[in-house]
Amino acid sequence: MPDNIPAALDHAILPGVALGYAPVIDRQRAITTTRLTLVPLRADARTDHAELLAALAATWPQGGAVISPQGEALLTALLAQPPAEPTQIEVPAFIAADPAYAEAIAALKAAGHSGLLKGLPNAPLPAAVAAIFKQVVLEPGQAAPAGVALVHAGVRGADAIEASFQAGAQSAIGWPMEGVYDAAPGAGKTDIAADLQVIVELMARVDEGEDVERLEQTLKRDPSLAFKLLRYMNSAAFGLPVEVSSFRHAIMLLGYARLRRWLALLLTTASKDHSMRPIMYGALRRGLLMEELAAGMEEREMRDEMFICGLFSLLDHMLKQPFEKLLQSIPVPERVRQALVEGGGPFLPYLELVRAIESESVFDYRERADALMLGAGEVNACVLRALHKATQLE
Repeated sequence: MPDNIPAALDHAILPGVALGYAPVIDRQRAITTTRLTLVPLRADARTDHAELLAALAATWPQGGAVISPQGEALLTALLAQPPAEPTQIEVPAFIAADPAYAEAIAALKAAGHSGLLKGLPNAPLPAAVAAIFKQVVLEPGQAAPAGVALVHAGVRGADAIEASFQAGAQSAIGWPMEGVYDAAPGAGKTDIAADLQVIVELMARVDEGEDVERLEQTLKRDPSLAFKLLRYMNSAAFGLPVEVSSFRHAIMLLGYARLRRWLALLLTTASKDHSMRPIMYGALRRGLLMEELAAGMEEREMRDEMFICGLFSLLDHMLKQPFEKLLQSIPVPERVRQALVEGGGPFLPYLELVRAIESESVFDYRERADALMLGAGEVNACVLRALHKATQLE
């Protein structure tokens, strides 16, 4: 994918902070926005606030993200000078209740921002402060006061997300996948869904180097997929200098090797099952983040394979089959197979870093980044570039 990166994201940024991200999922399993968590790597870590604002503006030019600063210094700076575009800022209850912050919090509403109250205050908030908080962020199992929408954070696993909604949550922040997919009895005998079979067949034909005419005939069996493929290729994230007008034109511009990655993207975003939306959200960002982490590699093929590895790392949850079964029918490069089936190979350390970022675990983040000899600033730039590209593709 050619670079189409804002200048604010083209270098290492925010070296004193570990960034994490998670989807905000509504009751219909749609993704309403992304929550970005900022965790100081040290108690005395200092952050360039202007750099932070520029990075947020570049990642979400229209605003709308949820920003969750975990350090008081980070939060104080954001309250004093919030992003230019409408943003949701997560504020702990003890800060919201502190009179020293009342004026800055009340001013957020006039500037077009909104707040998420993290936890419950010991006493009612002043009216001007309470007005900005229409949602309260609590741990699973906690209930919100009347008149305030409940958001459960830190939710892990599809059953846990369902339990949050059953308990009255309007939204859940977290991931439906938890660990490796555990195949149910008989799952290994289930065929891949019919609406995805065309993509799998196309991937096999591309892998075998079949001629364009045969590839076109296969794609014509599902016009909606052809449309989606062309829409991806003409997106701002792809950055082609000319508009792609046909599948044949796409092959001429890209070649078979690069077409393979876009078929992989289609496979991981084409499910019609609404419950899979959070999984597809995660898979796309994993692929883009793995590619960004590989940006310094000289071998283009390796970067494309890293993209596919991240994308396919949730296929077991999406298609409800173990990787060992899935990758018998879906062609993947050997290094991808090693990471997903064997839990080894050169791509696994990068995939483990991505999982640490998703889990918002500073300990794992530091350990995985150090093992790859990557600084936090480098990793953070990759995270924000991946999130930016994902919004362009969706």
